Amino acid sequence: MTDGNAPWDVAIVGGGNAALCAAIEAAEAGARVILLEAAPEHMRGGNSRHTRNFRCMHHGPLSVLTDTYAEDEYYDDLLRVTGGKTDPELARLAIRESEAALPWMERHGVRFQPSLSGTLSLGRTNAFFLGGGKALVNAYYATATDLGVTIRYNAKVAHVHVESGAFRWLELESGERITARAVVLASGGFQADIDWLARAWGPAARNFLIRGTPWNRGEVLRDMLDQGAESVGDPTQCHAVAIDGRAPKFDGGIVTRLDCVPFSVVVNRDGARFHDEGEDVWPKRYAIWGRLVAAQPDQVAFAVIDAKARGLFMPTVFPPESADTLEELAGKLGLDPAQLAATVDAYNAACRPGAFHPTELDGLATEGLEPPKTNWARPIDTPPFHGYTLRPGVTFTYLGLRVSARAQVQSGHGPLSNVWAAGEIMAGSILGQGYLAGFGMTIGTVFGRIAGQEAAAHAL
Repeated sequence: MTDGNAPWDVAIVGGGNAALCAAIEAAEAGARVILLEAAPEHMRGGNSRHTRNFRCMHHGPLSVLTDTYAEDEYYDDLLRVTGGKTDPELARLAIRESEAALPWMERHGVRFQPSLSGTLSLGRTNAFFLGGGKALVNAYYATATDLGVTIRYNAKVAHVHVESGAFRWLELESGERITARAVVLASGGFQADIDWLARAWGPAARNFLIRGTPWNRGEVLRDMLDQGAESVGDPTQCHAVAIDGRAPKFDGGIVTRLDCVPFSVVVNRDGARFHDEGEDVWPKRYAIWGRLVAAQPDQVAFAVIDAKARGLFMPTVFPPESADTLEELAGKLGLDPAQLAATVDAYNAACRPGAFHPTELDGLATEGLEPPKTNWARPIDTPPFHGYTLRPGVTFTYLGLRVSARAQVQSGHGPLSNVWAAGEIMAGSILGQGYLAGFGMTIGTVFGRIAGQEAAAHAL
């Protein structure tokens, strides 16, 4: 069956931030645009529903951002978390274009607020959405509707037909065929397909929790790769954070993240520490903890704090287990009481006097302890003691489609003439590993805008 209003100028596959930015840009250029969101309306927006901020380069104060965050500092921050695994051209493009993107976002309905308390020094680098990601998504849908974009919900794309180096039509799961002169693919990664995760990671992946949308199952990504599109990124690399072990299997969102790690001792099932909890400020290190926990026995870990640390991090959606002694707390967490007490005693003995500054690197480090804790190392000695169970929480995967600086999808025979991609489906070009807080929204916004502009220019 063929859509009666076809052919469209531009078809957008996806319904999150990148897709919406592309739809808005294409519509403003005069294109007839259809946006196909696989989710029902009440769950529209992909992972963007759960985001809360946008990392932005700027020279001088900009909107709610303070001081200056220059290109080279931003890029150095990215290199630090990715270990240099990035495409310098695309990374710097995303960084440079972020400065113009923020006022564009404001013109299209997004409202910002200053950084929240407990977010560890993001007021200069990250602009927070007033109302969170859901408000951003709602604002963009309202803008797209006003511009005449046709929005279809429960419109799951099963096949992107590519022939002779060009896109021809989309086939929906229902069998409906939609034709357009150009297509933008912005349908995310494959993290909600647990079988695919298990093929990449092994059986351990079945213990992972998916903190993002259950609708990103990678069907479009797999379809494009099967048709010869070039891939980029490692299927085992992903944005994975440590979340509360009581979170739901899917769609728990940002509220399930645990930000207590820098002020805690983190142990595995055997009661042993396994990494430096104070390695760097949390926005530059929170996204490594999902992988660290994933590498532990049973893919589980436990964060232990004392009364001094309560109130130093964002409140948790679930209350911690609490006890007046470490041994009692261990029992509640299912750990060996003697082993946990011994681990904390060894840590406490390695702590040294010094000034404690919770919002910046303070150099308050342990001495003679392996692994060390290099910042915020205060003894855990003031009851009541509190503990959280940690599980890996996957937000999105980094295996994706290779694109040019104009967001055009590449194949083994050259660029596909009328296919562009934006957002998580191409983010592996820039994020080879690790993550920088708010940068996924930067990639989606910048390349969504570029993809929409390019697709419209081709179609018109």
